Amino acid sequence: MCLAVPGRIMAIEGDDPILRSGTVDFSGITKRVNLSYVPEAAVGDFVLVHVGFAISTVDEDEAAKVFSYLRAMGELAELGDEPS
Repeated sequence: MCLAVPGRIMAIEGDDPILRSGTVDFSGITKRVNLSYVPEAAVGDFVLVHVGFAISTVDEDEAAKVFSYLRAMGELAELGDEPS
């Protein structure tokens, strides 16, 4: 199943909207993410990430709900949050 995972933007690099990227925290695991689809996103915002691209912003409550569902389904192993 392909799905987007929420994460919080910790840092943003680059001024060019097409090349802008950021460090995103996924419940303790950080990854580099392309932010070109969410030019409005800022440090501290939550974004939904699919295959390395932030595809939309979400509020903190929605991000927490998604993580809760993923944890319950055992789908966080790929991020390193849960044992394989």
